[in-house]
Amino acid sequence: MTVWARITETVSGIGDSISHLIGFGHDTPPEKTMAFTVGMIALGAKMAKADGVVTEAEVKAFSDVFHVPLKDQPAVERVFNLAKQDVAGFESYAGQVAKLFTPKSSVLESVLDGLFHIAKADGVIHQEELLYLQSVAEIFGFVNGDFARIRSRHVSLRDDPYEILGLTPGVSLPDIKKRYKTLVRELHPDKQIAAGVPPEMVKLATDRLSKINNAYGALEKELA
Repeated sequence: MTVWARITETVSGIGDSISHLIGFGHDTPPEKTMAFTVGMIALGAKMAKADGVVTEAEVKAFSDVFHVPLKDQPAVERVFNLAKQDVAGFESYAGQVAKLFTPKSSVLESVLDGLFHIAKADGVIHQEELLYLQSVAEIFGFVNGDFARIRSRHVSLRDDPYEILGLTPGVSLPDIKKRYKTLVRELHPDKQIAAGVPPEMVKLATDRLSKINNAYGALEKELA
């Protein structure tokens, strides 16, 4: 049974809160995927609501991140709409998603990329949305300069290869190569799939990996 089918089956019996659905997290990848996907739906809905207004563009952006089969869309929309109204704060959902992975996991970073995609949907990232994103990032373990690095991929005026790789100018080429290899290993599709994440999150990681490859190529050419 696919994760969407399981959400469809489960959501039919819920009331006005989805908080308990996020607890479907166990050690087996299928259960982990269920918990993660419901958590991502909730965080996506809270992201869309962060500036006070949920626009059609933001709902479409959510659909860009999660390509939901047509027959399962009603159930997912119900979870999305309940999450917008749920009294449970986003901290609860972010904390539950964070428990599924190690702090600062590449999967959690892909979640933030997906949330940024929703935030940018109306053409501007509002201050309230940035505060929301930073709070989620901190719950995920991204502190100090981590959030600035992730944010730079989405709001920077230019693609800085050092920012994309999470490095500061002046670092040696061997250290750049070491960092590059670490990121490639973390973002490899096989590792993402083994972590039990949906294909959409694998795609986000792959898109990020493309930017990392370009950044490393630029620095290698510059410093060789």
